[in-house]
Amino acid sequence: MFPTPIQKKPLIAQISYQVGVVLMLMIWLAPLFAMMMTSMRSLHDLHHGNYWSLPTEWLLVENYVAVFTLTKMGQFMWNSVMITVLAVVGVLMISSLAAYSLAKYRFRLNLPIFAMFIAGNFIPYQILMIPVRNLTIELGLYDTILGLVLFHVAFQAGFCTLFLRNFIKALPDSLIEAARIDGASEIRIFFSVIVPLIRPALAALAVLMFTFIWNDYFWALVLVQSDSVRPVTAGLESLKGGWTLFWNFIAAGSILAAMPPVLMFFLMQKHLIAGLTLGAVKG
Repeated sequence: MFPTPIQKKPLIAQISYQVGVVLMLMIWLAPLFAMMMTSMRSLHDLHHGNYWSLPTEWLLVENYVAVFTLTKMGQFMWNSVMITVLAVVGVLMISSLAAYSLAKYRFRLNLPIFAMFIAGNFIPYQILMIPVRNLTIELGLYDTILGLVLFHVAFQAGFCTLFLRNFIKALPDSLIEAARIDGASEIRIFFSVIVPLIRPALAALAVLMFTFIWNDYFWALVLVQSDSVRPVTAGLESLKGGWTLFWNFIAAGSILAAMPPVLMFFLMQKHLIAGLTLGAVKG
């Protein structure tokens, strides 16, 4: 029923597995290596077709400094930080409250509302491009940071509510009843009893939502127009120049743009694993 561990396979199978893993890893890392090398090259080096070998002139510091001094990369990074942090906090707050209500309160529309949260995850976001854009224009939220934040909160709330509802549903009702007997209000129960118990799940969702929202490119193009509010994913386009493509600047900017999600993952790795495996084994 379950696959046999590779350690119990024949020796030829183990060797083939290890060789295959190394080859696939090299293929996957090759573009990243090329981009890293490109971020250290000079424009003259790129014009002569030197893409995969070592740079003839190392410009590690110069290229990364030029990205911040000659472009609006700093503004784009700050915009992404504001959009991502506000959206992550907002979606975790709203989805945790919604999940608590759907998991522990019984009312007539409980199941239909929960079904709406689930159904929203299956809607292709491309078909909502024009309605969402028109809605933000009518509400005066087009080309604003607030518009992007509200959009991400609304669209990520369905998945987060579905994720958290299953964790809260597994919590014993006796804890909530005991808190009510002690005179705690519903808000106090939520923040003092529920939130500490689902902290691993919240941490796991924070990592996932941070990565999703930070790396968003499609909606940054649809809902944002000016550089003053453009996130870094869409702002990288401005690094290409008017008459020539500065691939060394684009590569350096891409490396910088990829660093925050990577750092976020490594900093929250333990919480991410704990949140995703919480409740997987019953004791």
